[in-house]
Amino acid sequence: MDLGIAGKRAFVSASSKGLGKGCAQALAEAGVDLVIGARGKEALEATAEELRQAHGVSVTTVAADITTAEGQAITIEAAGDVDILVTNAGGPPPGMWSDWNRDDFIRALDANMLAPIALMKAMLPHMMDQGWGRIVNITSQSVKAPIAVLGLSNSARAGLTGYVAGTSRQVAGSGVTINNLLPGIHATDRAVSLDSTVAKAQDISVEEAAANRAKTIPAGRYGTAAEFGATCAFLCSQHAGFIVGQNILLDGGSTNMTL
Repeated sequence: MDLGIAGKRAFVSASSKGLGKGCAQALAEAGVDLVIGARGKEALEATAEELRQAHGVSVTTVAADITTAEGQAITIEAAGDVDILVTNAGGPPPGMWSDWNRDDFIRALDANMLAPIALMKAMLPHMMDQGWGRIVNITSQSVKAPIAVLGLSNSARAGLTGYVAGTSRQVAGSGVTINNLLPGIHATDRAVSLDSTVAKAQDISVEEAAANRAKTIPAGRYGTAAEFGATCAFLCSQHAGFIVGQNILLDGGSTNMTL
């Protein structure tokens, strides 16, 4: 399918690896010129060159910590006017309700709620002025069904979801859509981190922890960054203009719910 976005310009945050990289790859394959961001310059530059070589698109890099005001300012200036925005940030560490203090919650909000909002506020005006734009926020399946040990993530991402629910309906009339993608477990560094925590707690190997988790997923496996990216690219396409304010699960069926 021709997504109809060749020649568009996108910014994808936290895209040197994992789900962000999967989204950047899918957009590049569709002919979208990219600005990609991450904290680690070396991995970021390697990803940029990989995308240039594979797809022949323009790729600009910006190494900055998107969770800070300074990093956001650097990123927004480097990105400039874009047609597509994909927000992403690593999730907070797992733990118990008694483990977290105010500073922990502030860090989670900065990364997983306030940073995406800052990027949206900066980039929405251009999209609205031109009458076309696409925004996709990578959140978590925990928005639909909270995961007890991910209380920091549950809280921050739920706040972002509420913001998107209202804002998406305010801007849809200008030809701009905002939607959220809710990943379950995918084969990324985040999964390794979570499985390592389980492995340590249960005194088993990381491989055993991953295999046990996979058995709880109806699809019987972890997702891939490539299939996640393909879904993101569709939401950014010309064909997705009537999808507004939705929270789309990519979890292999692991969230047990009807709606």
